[in-house]
Amino acid sequence: MVDKRNERIDELREVKKRALSGGGADKVAAQHEKGKMLARERLDYLLDKGSFVEFNMLLGYALNAPGDGIVSGYGMIDGRRVCIYSQDPTVRGGSIGALHGFKMYRAVEWAIQMGVPLVGLHDSPGARLPQLTEKGGGMGSGAVGRRSGGSVFFPNTQASGVVPQISAILGSCAGISVYSPALHDFIFMVDKQSHMFITGPRMVREVMGEELSYDELGGAAVHCKVSGVADRRFQSEKELLDGIKELLRYLPANAKERPPVAVNDELLEMTNDKFFDIVPSTPNRPYDMHKIIYLILDGGRFFEIKPEFAGEMIVGFGRLKGQTVGIVANQPMVRAGCLTVDGSDKQARFMRFCDAFNIPIVLLIDTPAYMPGKNQEHAGIIRHGAKVLYALCEATVPRMAVIIRKVYGGGTLGMGVIPGLGTDLVYSWPTAETGVLGADASVELYFGKEIAAAKNPEDLRRQKTQEFNDRYSNPVRDASTNWALADIIEPRETRDVLIRGLEFLANKKRDSGTPKRHGNIPL
Repeated sequence: MVDKRNERIDELREVKKRALSGGGADKVAAQHEKGKMLARERLDYLLDKGSFVEFNMLLGYALNAPGDGIVSGYGMIDGRRVCIYSQDPTVRGGSIGALHGFKMYRAVEWAIQMGVPLVGLHDSPGARLPQLTEKGGGMGSGAVGRRSGGSVFFPNTQASGVVPQISAILGSCAGISVYSPALHDFIFMVDKQSHMFITGPRMVREVMGEELSYDELGGAAVHCKVSGVADRRFQSEKELLDGIKELLRYLPANAKERPPVAVNDELLEMTNDKFFDIVPSTPNRPYDMHKIIYLILDGGRFFEIKPEFAGEMIVGFGRLKGQTVGIVANQPMVRAGCLTVDGSDKQARFMRFCDAFNIPIVLLIDTPAYMPGKNQEHAGIIRHGAKVLYALCEATVPRMAVIIRKVYGGGTLGMGVIPGLGTDLVYSWPTAETGVLGADASVELYFGKEIAAAKNPEDLRRQKTQEFNDRYSNPVRDASTNWALADIIEPRETRDVLIRGLEFLANKKRDSGTPKRHGNIPL
C-alpha cells in the first residue's frame, strides 16, 4: 500500500492556504480599494495576537466559496475569551446562506455555553439570492436548516441577558443582516461606510418614489442621531474595533459574574471643590453634566452610550475605585434636561442592561420633569415613561442617586428618587430644589393675581419666590420628613460618598421578586 499521508497533509495545507485568501486576489483588491479591511484583518486587529481559533474553515470550499462568506471561532481580547464571527464580502458578497447562517448560529450557541461575550463583525447585503445558492447552500436547506441565518434570532434572544452581544456594522447591511445586530446589546458603525436598512435605496425609489443615498437612508449618522438604532459611530474601522475593546473592559463575561475590577493609577482625589463651581445657582441656567461625571469617575474616563441620540439623557460606563458603574444623568444643556420619549427609551434600555450584568447604577439628577406638549404626548410619553418605571422597579443591582440641582414633579418618578422605587441610597446637594413644581412656576400658580395687582410686581415675585424656596425647596428641611433621602452632602464630597455607598452595597442580596415567566414591559 502506498503511503499517502504526506500527500494528504500537503493537500490540507494547500486547501487551507486557498481558504485563507477568501474570494481571490481581485475581490480582495476591490475590498482594499474601498478603504475597507478584510474579514480576517479585522479579526487580527481586534483579537490578541495568535489567539484566534477558527471553526468550519472549509465549509463551502468544494463549492468555491471558502467558509461560505464568514469566518468564525473564538479568541482573546485583553486576555479574556470571546466568541466571534466576521462576515467576508469577498465570498459571495458576504450574503447569508444556510452554511453561513449555521456558523453565525453556532457562534452564538458557543458564547452561551461557554459563558463569554459574542462579537459579530457584520458586512453582508442580507439573504443570498436564489441564483447564488448551490445544493446545501440555501437559507433553510439541508440538515443545518434549523441553525441557519433565518433562525439566528433564536440564539440571539436566548443569549440576551446571559452574555454581552456586540455588533459592528462595517458595510452596507440590509434585511436579515440588520435584525441579528438589532437583537444585540450594542451596535457600532463607521461613518460614511456603514449602513443599515430593511430595504435599500433602490427599493425605496421603486416603491415610494423617493431618491435617497445610502447615507441618507441608513448611514451611521442617521442611526446614531435620529433613529437611535446604533450606539456609537467612529471615523475608521480601527477606531471602531478599539471601541469594542474599550467597552468590553467594563463588562463581565456573563450574567453570573461581576464586572472586572481595574487598578487605575489615575484615581481622582476623594473630595473636590470644583463640583461647586460647575453648577450655576440659578435653576434654569444650563451647564454640561459631563463635567460632573468626569470629576466623579476614576481618571475622568467615561464610555458614553448613544452620545448623539436623545442628548437630554446621558448614559454610559465608568469606574469608581476600580468598580464598573453605569451612569444615568440628565443633561441641562439639551432640552433643559427634560425627560422625553427618546430619552426614556435610552435610559430604560441602558438600566436593564446594567441590571442583567451586575453593574451598579448611579443617577445624577437635574431635571424639571417630563417635557410638556402635544408632540411628546402624541408620541406616547406615558408609555415610554412607563418603560423607565418598569426598569427602575425590576432592577436589583445596587442603585444610588444624587440630586445635583433640581427635580420636580414627575422627574422624581423618572429618576427613581421617590420612596419605594428601589433606589438604595438617595443623596442631595444642599443647594438642590425639589417639589411638585419649581419655585417660579409655583409662585405664578399660587400668587399670580396678587403679583399682577401689586405696585412693584417684580419685587413681590422675588419675595414670594425666595419664601417658597426657603420653605419648600430646601433639601435640609426636606430631610426631616423624607425617609428616602439618605443624606444631604456637600458637593465636594460627591465622589467619596458614592464610593463609600458602592462599597456598602457590594454584597446586596438581589431578590428576584415574585415568581413568574417574565413581566410585560410596556414596549
